[in-house]
Amino acid sequence: MARAIWNGAVIAESDRFELVEGNVYFPPASVRPELLRPSTRTTTCPWKGTARYHDVVVDGQVNAAAAWYYPDPKSAAANIKDHIAFWQGVTVER
Repeated sequence: MARAIWNGAVIAESDRFELVEGNVYFPPASVRPELLRPSTRTTTCPWKGTARYHDVVVDGQVNAAAAWYYPDPKSAAANIKDHIAFWQGVTVER
């Protein structure tokens, strides 16, 4: 079981996930969408493609761009399409 926790709230929890470069990528259905807010941030990975970001919002506290996903990954990263990973102080337990 993997869980992502920030500011005392469980943001994501799943028995199934993808592990890429040490990051846990949660299936979209395992993430609480009410705790995410779209961000304008994007980054590009040479082998995964363009990542989009979400802010994590818990009890009025905002962790800007603390979640990311690949809506249209390159073929080498097809297994993480739309899966969500976390950083910037979000604790991910495995």
